[in-house]
Amino acid sequence: MSAPERIPPRSVTTAELLAKGELKVRGRIREASNAVLFCSVTYEGREASCVYKPVAGERPLWDFPDGNLAQREVAAYEVSEATGWGLVPTTVLRDGPYGEGMCQLWIEAAAESELLALVDAEEPEAGWKAIGFAEVGEGKTALLVHADDERLRRLAVLDAVINNADRKGGHLLPADEGRLYGIDHGVTFNAENKLRTLLWGWAGESLTQESIEVLQGLREALRDGAGLAGKLAELITAVELDATRARVDALLAAGKHPEPSGEWPAIPWPPV
Repeated sequence: MSAPERIPPRSVTTAELLAKGELKVRGRIREASNAVLFCSVTYEGREASCVYKPVAGERPLWDFPDGNLAQREVAAYEVSEATGWGLVPTTVLRDGPYGEGMCQLWIEAAAESELLALVDAEEPEAGWKAIGFAEVGEGKTALLVHADDERLRRLAVLDAVINNADRKGGHLLPADEGRLYGIDHGVTFNAENKLRTLLWGWAGESLTQESIEVLQGLREALRDGAGLAGKLAELITAVELDATRARVDALLAAGKHPEPSGEWPAIPWPPV
């Protein structure tokens, strides 16, 4: 008689680990304006570090009256996954030690060349894109630039889709193997245009063919009630979902990266 076939142990996905694992608070990130807790999470023999942001620790925002930061963080992750670019760390909505909140995989930033810089010049050098001039003290200004990096360009497209009102330099996390992640997506998906970002370097330029194809895929996914549209409907309002569809349609119709409207500050403060 032959030996019974051995079934290999099931591999726990990162999403399962974050959603079902035991959360233990290890500390608090005090620089954040809302409650941000550094945790470990363990499930079926797998362990990781993560960030847990309980809804109870959020400060109300008058211009984002619907939903909460945690739901919008998860919605941004879902859109990122639908693009295939994987620009947002795995993020789930779950119950935790302080109630419901978002739980996101912790990303250790890797040492690499700068993505942002201040330069004493009127125009950026090759490999850099101009953002604008910034005061650096004693009545002097310097040109703020970001790298002409395809990863940042993809993130600029994602931000335009989710209407990110707070893309700061500190929200950019270069990781191992050349990956780049964006974090802190609590102020997104507003029905009104609120795009504020450091990634204006491609403003008015034509979208890449890759971006156009990704946006075309998003347009279909945002109409799939059993797919992305259904997931977002549980996280943002119907009006915000319609506005997201409209932004994708507008990007495809224009074929260009958006430009600052001039109606409000286009760069978040502080920028880093």
